[in-house]
Amino acid sequence: MPNAFVDDARNFKEDNPFESMMSRFDNAAKLLDLDPNIYRILRCPTREMTVYIPTMMDDGHYEVFVGYRVQHNFARGPAKGGIRYAPDVTLDEVRALAAWMTWKCAVVNIPYGGGKGGIVCDPHKMSLTELERLTRRYTAEILDIIGPERDVPAPDMNTNEQVMAWVMDTYSMHARHTVNAVVTGKPVELGGSRGRREATGRGLLFVIQEACKKFDLKPEETRIVVQGAGNVGGIGATLLHEAGFKVIGISEIRHGLYNPNGLDIPAALAHLRKHKTFEGFEGGELITNAELLELDCEVLLPAATENQITTQNVERIKCRILCEGANGPTTAAADEVLERKGVFVIPDILANAGGVTVSYFEWVQNRMGFFWKEDFVNERLQDTMVSSFNDVLSYAEKHKVNMRTAAYMLAIDRVAYETKMRGIYA
Repeated sequence: MPNAFVDDARNFKEDNPFESMMSRFDNAAKLLDLDPNIYRILRCPTREMTVYIPTMMDDGHYEVFVGYRVQHNFARGPAKGGIRYAPDVTLDEVRALAAWMTWKCAVVNIPYGGGKGGIVCDPHKMSLTELERLTRRYTAEILDIIGPERDVPAPDMNTNEQVMAWVMDTYSMHARHTVNAVVTGKPVELGGSRGRREATGRGLLFVIQEACKKFDLKPEETRIVVQGAGNVGGIGATLLHEAGFKVIGISEIRHGLYNPNGLDIPAALAHLRKHKTFEGFEGGELITNAELLELDCEVLLPAATENQITTQNVERIKCRILCEGANGPTTAAADEVLERKGVFVIPDILANAGGVTVSYFEWVQNRMGFFWKEDFVNERLQDTMVSSFNDVLSYAEKHKVNMRTAAYMLAIDRVAYETKMRGIYA
């Protein structure tokens, strides 16, 4: 099957997230014996937009930033996916993330396609007013392709509730009425959903609990290492700690923190919030982030960014279960080694789907103008994550493939069916 975006698999760059995603897609499509015509459609994004964003800085001069929005697929519903701000954002990265969103939404069976956006900038070097001007101009540039029935953005790396509020307000000013369903991840007061902030971490808790049941692991005997202490890793570690798991390692951008007897996660995170580092925390020893990934544990939870487990370190990974909290933390080239070592991988398109699931709940609540209690949100999230985990596990056992391949096969099968039933408008 020829591929317009990926060279021969032997030549692809391991650290290119789009090429890693496409190699997994190709493998799943081959195992499904996917119709070549449907394959040609699903392997390509539907739309890519590059925009140049003139933004006035606080000293009065203008900078022009580059922004992207990629809409991968609309077969199951509007595109859905976050907007990230980072100096290393690339079109290939946004393409990969948009495609991952298509498969992620299909795995948990919610009626969305995949989308993703990004701006090449360093938000840590920008003031709040500069970020607001940047966000509003970016929103205005992509205005024609987003909307509650078209494409629904959300927070991602270095964006948050405030950024979503600016996007919503800018869109609403052009629409001449309030449109709170245009984004998710908003403040609760502006139509956000209760439980949304914790949703990705809570979803990780649910799938880890299911994996531990499969291997008869008791929480108090299960050592967990978490890479990342932000909205995903920090909340995930906290919820796992509260559920009785032994979290022995956690990291922030500079250091890892390790205690073989288990860390006091609430105290460690309180120290991090106060001091912006784990340095000086007396409940564990400082290690490097590389050392953290290689700790002996039952569950490794990379919840930071892409390309953390590669051919350079995969042989030293010592976990029994790898649960991908981040998008694309494991390269495709490292997958073969993990399978040979017998590591049970809960892939990103399943593991971290709690966030998009509750984003879907938020969108539903916005559209009907009625809002749910947090307990109800969490209960429905648990139902979705547990049933999706078991769907993928059953698919893996039926087709005798690993969990990642099963998740891709299940997702592609669902999207291909709807694409075929709808037909191709020509």
